[in-house]
Amino acid sequence: MIESYIPIFLILGTALVFGVVSVNMSWLLGPQRPYREKMTTYESGIDPVTTAHTRFSVKYYMVALSFIIFDIEVVFMYPWAVQFKELGWPGFVVMMVFVLVLVVGFIYELKKGALRWD
Repeated sequence: MIESYIPIFLILGTALVFGVVSVNMSWLLGPQRPYREKMTTYESGIDPVTTAHTRFSVKYYMVALSFIIFDIEVVFMYPWAVQFKELGWPGFVVMMVFVLVLVVGFIYELKKGALRWD
C-alpha cells in the first residue's frame, strides 16, 4: 500500500530540495549592493507619500473575505447546476440549505455594516 506513494514522496522531496537550493544559490551568488534609493518603497516611479507598512481598514479584509466566500459558492453551484436533473429533489434541498446559510451570513454582514465605506 505504501509503495504506491513512493513516487509522490520522491517528487515532493525533489521539489523541496530544488526550491531550497535555488533560493540559497541566488542569495549566495547574486550581487548584494544595497543603497538608500534601492531600499526605499517603490510606488511606480512616484516619490512615496507614506511608509509601506500602513494599516488597512478591517472593512477591506471583510470585503476580501466576502468575495472569497461568494466565489467559492459559485464553484460549488456550477457542478450542481450541471448535474441538476440527476440529483433530483434531495440535491435541490441540499443546495437550498447551502444558499440559505450563505444568505443568512450576507444579511448578518449587511446588518453589521461591513460593506459600508464611511
